[in-house]
Amino acid sequence: MADALTQEQIDAMLNSAMSGEALELNPSAVEITVKDYDFRAPKKLTKERMKILDNIFDNYARLMSSYLTGLLRLYCKVTLVSIEEQKYFEFNNALPDYVMMGIISLKVDDEDVDDVTAIVQLSNSISYIMIDRLLGGKGEYTDSERDFTEIEINVMNGIIKSLAGMFQEPWENYVELDPVLEKIETNSRVISNIGYDDTMVIAVLEVHLNDIKSIVSVCIPALELDGVMQKYATFNVRGNRKSDAAREDERKETIMTTLSQSLLNVTAVLGETNLDMFDVMNLQMGDIIPLGKSIDGNIMLNIAGQTWFDGKLGVYNSKKAIKIETVLKSDFEA
Repeated sequence: MADALTQEQIDAMLNSAMSGEALELNPSAVEITVKDYDFRAPKKLTKERMKILDNIFDNYARLMSSYLTGLLRLYCKVTLVSIEEQKYFEFNNALPDYVMMGIISLKVDDEDVDDVTAIVQLSNSISYIMIDRLLGGKGEYTDSERDFTEIEINVMNGIIKSLAGMFQEPWENYVELDPVLEKIETNSRVISNIGYDDTMVIAVLEVHLNDIKSIVSVCIPALELDGVMQKYATFNVRGNRKSDAAREDERKETIMTTLSQSLLNVTAVLGETNLDMFDVMNLQMGDIIPLGKSIDGNIMLNIAGQTWFDGKLGVYNSKKAIKIETVLKSDFEA
């Protein structure tokens, strides 16, 4: 934040402006911010597309937070820390020798788009916490430099498969995905379908679990991701994919189907009368209570406590029934 001017400096500036004199500036007081740019590795994605990715992974973080909280029965908060482009070898070299990584095929629903591979990497701390919790422990983590056992890999396989499936919802406004977990690797050095010099888009998610902060990273090749977003992002940001007639009809049909299965109480009111408590207490079998209505008159049909129709009492298929004659439109609000 810049320093505030003193009253003397303000007066000097006003006097200089009124007298027409040029105001001298101290070059050393001007702070120049220079941002490094690597021309050998230019950015693959524009700022607009990075904003779209920020929104996508922010939604993905909320889904992951709800999933882990329910799975582990522990409060879990997941937040998006950053999204940046980086060479794969830089990302890979920062990983420990033993690591939990899921190789996911996003399965883009378009023949013109090549298959996109994503890597979900979980830090060892959160991996061991989840394993301990799911195997009956308290969700504790002790630093251990060892490879994962077959049982631990099988436990994590189900979790990462669920994390892979969560990609579908945040992306649905932009592209149709059918993500599938291809395999799990515990040694990042053996991944061969991604080149070490490939530029990757890396989303870093911070997980707060049991007072421990851990990291989950999602790594996607920038060229593959740019191909997907170049085809779909501009079209889908306008919302056309979600507002087309077929989807709108499907949405309305789903709402009406849900409403049609709702349970409501329908009551036929034959008549109403008022009796003294003394008369009620002395009622006997065979007594007749006049309702003040003709036997040929219409009876009222109440739905959820409101009068909607009237009709005639009768018999249909040997069962008591009511034939609706009038819809009392004036009784319910538009």
